[in-house]
Amino acid sequence: MVYAKKFGKEGAFITKATVQLMRDFGSVQSPMNAYFLNLGLESLPLRVARHCENALKIAEFLQSHKNVSWVNYPGLKGNKYYELAKKYMPNGTCGVISFGVKGGRQVAEKFMSNLKLAMIATHVADSRTCVLHPASSTHRQMSDEELKAAGVLPDMVRLSVGVENVNDIIADLTQALEV
Repeated sequence: MVYAKKFGKEGAFITKATVQLMRDFGSVQSPMNAYFLNLGLESLPLRVARHCENALKIAEFLQSHKNVSWVNYPGLKGNKYYELAKKYMPNGTCGVISFGVKGGRQVAEKFMSNLKLAMIATHVADSRTCVLHPASSTHRQMSDEELKAAGVLPDMVRLSVGVENVNDIIADLTQALEV
């Protein structure tokens, strides 16, 4: 069958994709999943704006904290990507921040265990704040030397900032960093 002849330019691709994927792989979304996806997409611009707004405030907070050795966030002045971020993402950069906890791997692990609001998970862009210490989770089989060679510092924490009240997130980070 020539889909462009049978369904026209407007309907050819979607019909081919639906027919072949449904028939060959069974990958048709359930009505409830489609509803939830559409519901989430409707609020996406609001959530992304809040992620970016919260992340900038938290990156600034982390940058000034005595127990944080470094912060990597393109929205921070002084970041090597700041000018590019301003140019290409004028409404905010992202909700993910990487930072180092002074004291190395063990102190970063202790920081993680003291968090109360932030969820320890690999999620990115979740509505909840999620945090991960790669050296003790996704890259735990590597030595500190292997981590450095892979570009993952032993003290690094990856924070995916959620849409909660920014003061609540900062309070959680503060109490975890002070222990």
